[in-house]
Amino acid sequence: MRILLVEDDPELAESLARVLKHGGWTVDSLHDGVAADLALRSEDYALAILDVGLPRLDGFEVLRKLRERGQTLAVLMLTARGEVADRVRGLNLGADDYLAKPFELSELEARVNALLRRSLMGGERQQQCGALVYDLNDRRFSLGGEPLALPSREHAVLENLIARPGRLMSKEQLAGKVFGLDQDASVEAIEIYISRLRRKLDGSGVRIVTFRGLGYLLEAEA
Repeated sequence: MRILLVEDDPELAESLARVLKHGGWTVDSLHDGVAADLALRSEDYALAILDVGLPRLDGFEVLRKLRERGQTLAVLMLTARGEVADRVRGLNLGADDYLAKPFELSELEARVNALLRRSLMGGERQQQCGALVYDLNDRRFSLGGEPLALPSREHAVLENLIARPGRLMSKEQLAGKVFGLDQDASVEAIEIYISRLRRKLDGSGVRIVTFRGLGYLLEAEA
């Protein structure tokens, strides 16, 4: 799943991106509000982390435009401002959470996990499809009670499929969620990852079904 990180302090942005990528997320890191607004219009994200004090277009304005377009992705606001009025303004504009600087990186990770758990999994910690279980807090899969270790791209594909069990996702949608702005989003690569995942799920009672020309869905065999 992709996260958009928008922070104008280069050192802080690099630290935050490193922590999030280490946690397994695909992270696009931008440094001003106009670039963020353009990315949010054209790319598919599960979460946006917006600093309030951005150049060219501040975080409040980016958030306002986002919600006016009807986009419902989770938004975490970062700010050096501790005033209650600023927090209230952000929440009234549609922010899902607020984190004041300075903060511990472990707290950021915990809030990201909580927001994604609420927005993608209805507040549940685990998502299950037959014998396949995904724990969002640990970002780990298990299959038949045994750990299922996956390379990062295969993990990202299966993560998106299990978040939407029984619902179709096209190759283009999966590519948009797996690859960052600095990577070539290849639908051919998605086909390869799907093929590898099928081999790993073989015999488990969980399968990835192809609907030609439409996409894939994850289901437990009856």
